[in-house]
Amino acid sequence: MYDCVELYLRTNKKAMQIHNNTLITECSAYDFKEMLERKKVKSWLKSVSAFANTDGGSLFYGVNDDGMIVGLENPQADADFISEMIKARLDPVPEVQLIPIEHEGHTLLEVKVKAGMLTPYYYYQDGTRTAYTRVGNESVECNSQQLLSLVLKGTHMTWDSLPTQVDANKHSFIILANTFHEQTHQEWNDKYLESFGLVTSDGKLTNAGLLFVDNCTVFQSRIFCTRWTGLYKDDAISSVEHRANLVLLLKYGMDFIKNYTMSGWVKMPNYRLNLPDYSDRAIFEGLVNHLIHRDYTVMGGEVHIDIYDDRVELVSPGAMLDGTQIQDRDIYKVPSMRRNPVIADMFTQLDYMEKRGSGLRKIRELTEKLPNFLQGKEPQYQTEATSFFTTFYNLNWGENGRIPVGEVANRVNSTLEKYPVNEESSEKKFGVNTEWFGVNEESSEKKFGVNSNEQPKKVSRTAQKIIDLIISDSSITAENMANKIGVSKRAIEKSIKSLRDMGIIIHEGSDKAGYWRIIVKP
Repeated sequence: MYDCVELYLRTNKKAMQIHNNTLITECSAYDFKEMLERKKVKSWLKSVSAFANTDGGSLFYGVNDDGMIVGLENPQADADFISEMIKARLDPVPEVQLIPIEHEGHTLLEVKVKAGMLTPYYYYQDGTRTAYTRVGNESVECNSQQLLSLVLKGTHMTWDSLPTQVDANKHSFIILANTFHEQTHQEWNDKYLESFGLVTSDGKLTNAGLLFVDNCTVFQSRIFCTRWTGLYKDDAISSVEHRANLVLLLKYGMDFIKNYTMSGWVKMPNYRLNLPDYSDRAIFEGLVNHLIHRDYTVMGGEVHIDIYDDRVELVSPGAMLDGTQIQDRDIYKVPSMRRNPVIADMFTQLDYMEKRGSGLRKIRELTEKLPNFLQGKEPQYQTEATSFFTTFYNLNWGENGRIPVGEVANRVNSTLEKYPVNEESSEKKFGVNTEWFGVNEESSEKKFGVNSNEQPKKVSRTAQKIIDLIISDSSITAENMANKIGVSKRAIEKSIKSLRDMGIIIHEGSDKAGYWRIIVKP
């Protein structure tokens, strides 16, 4: 029965549920078909091609567009025809399972397509061959860039690993070598070029190598940076284009963002608490992701950094590799898929990213650890047909514009009255210009209802620097703290113990993968 490419009778229904005669599928990519269209085979075979070319998926026959089960009149004949057409019209033939499902006197048929290893899978008819890919819930014809990616995937190659005809000995990697030393405190060895996949065994640069040489000439290795006036793309305060190797692009991009974002601070009883607009490390991780995972086969594309009053947006060419839309996924369950593994590994060697592929989750966690974080201000991710977007929201911006830093201070610590503070004006207290933040000149005593009978012991300079570093990067290690501050690791550990004893900081999670948190209500 059911002579087809491959068949099995399902013994459990983990991939779908039926409630009130309505099919609820748990697979991320699927199409419902009320009946089999025998005269319009392209209408459904393109979905088979698309599923095989992306991350797999299922067609359910005998189910209408609303998910209602109507059943098939002759599922045996339909299964035979589907199997025949897949073999006749798709090249290569994808791995497909035809699964009959019985429900209350109705028989529906699941055509389960496995993600293919021999991409691209073409639909062909009348001498033409067309490959399809999945974009959201649609099966669309592959463009030239998508087709190239599928060809590379099918040959188990990636664009960044492909060799060029450029002699490596005609180029230098001084910037990369110096950055490697600064980040890892290890000496660079030219043997790394081959082991990291930047140079082939016969001395030719790979595409990844071209992106890391000092005088990078890859046209698409660019970033466009713009600071817009207000909340929309209207007039630009500043706009600049950078074309350079990936190490410099990361630096230039971060410099631009830091120049056009702000950070206020509030004077706590015994230390200074920074209240930045954004998490520096979260934005850094985001920019690294966009440089690593962008589609470099798109010649006319580049990474864009757009800064508005209320947000920072990063945009790069290339959607999700599996054809899904990130806004429809749980980012804590998205597997690591690397479009450019050589570039990703190089950034890992530079200590710019972790190997475990947790970038999206880490970006959110870094933001959520800021003392002035508000629910609803989590970084957001979105994909369109050919682009990936990351949006960071200004934590010091509200519906009526920039929030006065005094209000932010009240929000992050509603128990300031527990601590004596002096009678400085708000401008001195908060370390910001009142014209920018709208802070009035009330005394601290009037503003917070506290007096200055006693002064708690202030933290040391090293301890204050540790607090500042934790605000900037809540995942920072003690060793990195020592390197950045210029003191011994032992001195860092002593200051950390003091801050912990004072109830100012705690560490959440494991020593290797956890985060520091500032306690604003000790």
